[in-house]
Amino acid sequence: MTRDDADTDVDGDADGIDPSDDDDQPLLSLPESLRHELKDPMGPIETDAGILLEAVDGPLIAVGDVVTYHLLQAGRTPDVALIDGYTKRETVDAEIERVVSDERAEDDHTILEVANPPAVLTRSLLEALVEGLERPDPVTIVVDGEEDLAVLPALLAAPEGASIVYGQPDVGMVHVTVDAETRASARDLLERFDGDVERALALLEA
Repeated sequence: MTRDDADTDVDGDADGIDPSDDDDQPLLSLPESLRHELKDPMGPIETDAGILLEAVDGPLIAVGDVVTYHLLQAGRTPDVALIDGYTKRETVDAEIERVVSDERAEDDHTILEVANPPAVLTRSLLEALVEGLERPDPVTIVVDGEEDLAVLPALLAAPEGASIVYGQPDVGMVHVTVDAETRASARDLLERFDGDVERALALLEA
């Protein structure tokens, strides 16, 4: 699981962490030993957002700016979108920024801002994800850092039957349906992260 087709993969550096705010501290950190496992897509890959959306039946969570852009262009606003303004470690182009920004400006749209450095998951990101899924209107979570790893907690926090879409670099969009199997896979991976796994799971599975 990596940044969108779109974005870089999850094995970034965990630099730039501000120790002044507990919510922004890493709750979980990606160990080097797991990086290779996150390269494999967790679901089928599609290059056409319209075709992908035909298989969506329930809440839709988009992880990444480019994935969010493609879904918006196909006429579907994600229920929750996580963006950080980058793709493949480069700033997204002006058209993607414009479309995503225009959507965020809608009156019924909620914006949540969080810090989440590369290769970690912070409490603020997990709490924003849970809050976003509880809100009735669309939510965009703007991440200062990287949103790549959010796919895993989203699989635990989202309801059964929800769809999570993220990018496989230079390949397409990965569509993961939330079910017992994908939840178990995400939980297994998160339990092997470094940090306070028990606290993270409690936040996501409350």
